[in-house]
Amino acid sequence: MKNLDLGEDKISKLIKKFSIPCVISMIVAALYNIVDQIFIGWSEASAFGNAATNIVYPFTVIALAFALLIGDGSATLFNLSLGSKNKEKANKSIGNCLILLIFISIVLTIIGIIFNEQILSIFGGNPNEVECYQYAKDYLRIICFGLPFYIIGQGLNASIRSDGSPKYAMFATVVGAISNIILDPIFIFVFKMNVKGAALATIIGQILTFIISILYLKKSKSFKINKKSIKLDKTICKKIISLGLASLITQLAIVIIIAVANNLVGKYGYMTISSTGKPYGVVTPLAVIGICMKVFGIVVSIVIGISLGGMPIIGYNMGAGNIKRVKETIKYILITNLIIGCIAFILFEFFPTFIINIFGSGNSREYLEYSKYCLNIFLGGIILTCLIKTISILLQSMGSGFKSTLLALARDVIFFVPTIIIIASLSHSVVTMLWSAIIADALAFITGIILLKKEFCKIEKINENYDVEIENQDINNRILNNKIIVTISREYGSGGHFVGKLLAEKLGIKFYDKEIINITAKEYGYSKKYILENEEKSFTNIFYTNDNKLFENESKVIESLAKKESCVIVGRCADYILRNTKNLIRIFLYSDTDSKIKRVVKYYGLNKKDALKEINKVNKQRAKHYNYFTNKIWNSYENYDLVINVDKLGVEQTAEIIKNIIIHKDKYTR
Repeated sequence: MKNLDLGEDKISKLIKKFSIPCVISMIVAALYNIVDQIFIGWSEASAFGNAATNIVYPFTVIALAFALLIGDGSATLFNLSLGSKNKEKANKSIGNCLILLIFISIVLTIIGIIFNEQILSIFGGNPNEVECYQYAKDYLRIICFGLPFYIIGQGLNASIRSDGSPKYAMFATVVGAISNIILDPIFIFVFKMNVKGAALATIIGQILTFIISILYLKKSKSFKINKKSIKLDKTICKKIISLGLASLITQLAIVIIIAVANNLVGKYGYMTISSTGKPYGVVTPLAVIGICMKVFGIVVSIVIGISLGGMPIIGYNMGAGNIKRVKETIKYILITNLIIGCIAFILFEFFPTFIINIFGSGNSREYLEYSKYCLNIFLGGIILTCLIKTISILLQSMGSGFKSTLLALARDVIFFVPTIIIIASLSHSVVTMLWSAIIADALAFITGIILLKKEFCKIEKINENYDVEIENQDINNRILNNKIIVTISREYGSGGHFVGKLLAEKLGIKFYDKEIINITAKEYGYSKKYILENEEKSFTNIFYTNDNKLFENESKVIESLAKKESCVIVGRCADYILRNTKNLIRIFLYSDTDSKIKRVVKYYGLNKKDALKEINKVNKQRAKHYNYFTNKIWNSYENYDLVINVDKLGVEQTAEIIKNIIIHKDKYTR
């Protein structure tokens, strides 16, 4: 992985390298709960145990939601920081991530232990269903003790991937999952622990993942954990949360879906009659919906894994301003996940019985019938769901946390929750309410397309600015390499100084006006006051030979500056002094009397009457000075390559016109 170049390597190659380990990690993470459900389904607990894990499942998703909030948010910030070459910010993003994960894991563990009965009640647990409720209580109590290891391990996984080690991140998760798979049957069937055994096997696997993830911090590639990086930075924390908010919402939305569905099942389960004439009840729909959500979670894990695999590529190239590669990555991910959605749709629609029988045999007709409805209807919009989840992660990767969060909320909360409540309330049916998922998928997909289109418009503008920046950089490099010298002679009050300064900034070269006074004073022992009072005066009397010497010394300074690098030099007969210099561009700037008066009044604080006198005096003095040392006429057009009336264009536009002329000249004279 160390040889991969996020800014240059082939997109498909990078996606495969990052996504495959990421997908495996995501699937393995989802298997923690699915494996429990499979073995429980084949145990004595059977449907009651599966219903119980479905009741507890939302709380474990809450833990994962906060892990991804911090983990994905810091990983995105880390990639953006690396792309923009901000090493210190990259270190802080990971260091702050670790501290936030520790804090959140402790808080959630305490909440889970103290308020376990209230948590079960919120997610559909009913004390009247004694056997199911007791299983749920046992499962939750044990799971809570593993939350710190689970949260920190999952949260660091994203940071490890973003550091260019997706295989290591996968290894950390796979080891925990394999441990869970091995220990589940041992604890459940050998030691006869049923649901308690599944929970214990789960937290042992989580501890192993935690240990492996923590060990990585000592061998990281692009970040360092030290006292400075772990010190909480308010700005960094806010950015992490804003970038990871979509991941939090995506997971919390699952919690809301299950909580609402479970409670509606408890209310209408006995009111819905199956084809056998018996009601579905509560346990059967709870168990089936739980299984469907886990199967749904596997598909979504693949989609999110592929999308997260593209996150380092998108984040890096966004930070580097390479929008073309960002768009190529997005296109590749969307097409791949569309294919995944189509495959899942075929499985859910045509092989529902096969899927449900994986989670236990000897199921009743009511159980199998409701399972088919759930897979066919509730997961019928899986293609759209895959694209919605993909777009949400892509928006997050591009740094648009708000749009990503909005889309996650749109599908699972804004559209789904009200729809399922309304349909269930009107129909009193736990079958009819399943159609709410397809309705929510359709509406959210439309929303996602709109949001993605807006983001594309936004990055197109960034792309245009980036192209201009690259072009300007190329131009500036040419100017610097070819050593362009620009001299500006100007009437007093014409704005020549400001035009010269702007021009130098636009070309990315040095600007010299008053700076020449400082250099001359330093090198030849003059006082700055003396130079200011005498540099633009002409001296013909033999008693003023020292002042002629001043001109000679300033000329040496100007020649030295021109030999050194590209630059813009204002006044001081520079056009004449450098007349034999290669790539010399001589400019004369003037303006009408009224405009000169306005500038002198505004910038030099003179009244109009005095301003006119000062303008005439200074310009007359400059003309004499120029004529004395050059034997030429100061404002004669034949002395210059370009003569411009500043009033016609304004200072800013005059500088821009001169820049374009210089670029054009440089382009065809190289």
